[in-house]
Amino acid sequence: MELIILGSGTSTGVPEIGCTCAVCTSADSRDRRLRASALLHTDDATILIDCGPDFRTQMLRASIYERIDGVLVTHEHYDHVGGLDDLRPFCRFSEIPVYSDAYTAGHLRGRMPYCFVDKKYPGVPRIYLQEVEAGKPFFIRKTEVLPVAVMHGRLPILGYRIGGRLGYVTDMLTMPDTSYEQLQGLDVLVINALRTQPHPTHQSISEALAAAERIGAKETYFIHMSHNAGLHAEIDRRLPPHMHFAYDGMKIDF
Repeated sequence: MELIILGSGTSTGVPEIGCTCAVCTSADSRDRRLRASALLHTDDATILIDCGPDFRTQMLRASIYERIDGVLVTHEHYDHVGGLDDLRPFCRFSEIPVYSDAYTAGHLRGRMPYCFVDKKYPGVPRIYLQEVEAGKPFFIRKTEVLPVAVMHGRLPILGYRIGGRLGYVTDMLTMPDTSYEQLQGLDVLVINALRTQPHPTHQSISEALAAAERIGAKETYFIHMSHNAGLHAEIDRRLPPHMHFAYDGMKIDF
């Protein structure tokens, strides 16, 4: 498997508009963070995880143009779905299924009704919704995907265990014990770590470290950082050896 971190930032991105802090003015490219998204290549499938408003820029930067077999959506917030219309060029390969829970699917139908009508006008992205539920696995081609229940503050959202080896969780504040059990035995965990201070709907870095230790993946990569997480170079070197700050464009082979 190969996972490409397309974006590792929170909803405002980094640098944040109007900010002159040390992170937002850093010359280190790893401190420039587009909205959180990732592209996974398994043995038989190419899977996009979330499709935010930076998707077009991310794919141009990565020089990737290929069939996408499915999009896994964690939740309906704009920084995770705002780029779905930009899937249009990739629909030239085939229709693309978009997997989400029923709540998110309802919001997407309301937000993008022109994509989900029987008679579409020319040029509309050829995407369709597939509703999934936490704890009920499904397949993208031959790759098994298990949706995992996550709490984004008080909003139930989804994380995913993919191919048995990768866990992807973002915008988490807490998870039920069942979800922790479903994420045991991972080779790679990708999980959110917003900032150093507590937040009402996202994990802080210390909370993310505790969750990662409880899950116990061989390697853990933190995403969805804001500028308040600190400079990449300073924070990353203080993490345990098997834990890392992810950055845009990072490739993880496992």
